[in-house]
Amino acid sequence: MDLKVLCALSITLIVALSTLAEGIAPPTKCQCKVVPRERTNCGYPGISAAECKRIGCCFNASVPSVPWCYNPKPKKVKKVCPNDPYTRINCGYPGIKPRECTRKGCCFRAHPAGVPWCFYHRVVEEAC
Repeated sequence: MDLKVLCALSITLIVALSTLAEGIAPPTKCQCKVVPRERTNCGYPGISAAECKRIGCCFNASVPSVPWCYNPKPKKVKKVCPNDPYTRINCGYPGIKPRECTRKGCCFRAHPAGVPWCFYHRVVEEAC
């Protein structure tokens, strides 16, 4: 392969990978609470804390002989029915019965007037 083509491909690959990495949200402190012996490597030897976090991994160099850049735990989430009736997103139709609504996997509250009574859950992150 020609050297110019190889350089162009390398630059394209670097730009593409950096663009992908920019969209990754950093893990939370809860996600990084991983017992050292259960850490799975997420980086490469000598990776910096900044680079590790930029690729969506956790970094903790306080324990020797285990990965310092490691995969975070998955986020714990739960579904809740929103308390504010004005943030409800309709999941049913006018006159839907509570049983029909819950069969659809939605929340049902027959109050107040003027807002959906059958509405979607919200997904929220659980605390540590």
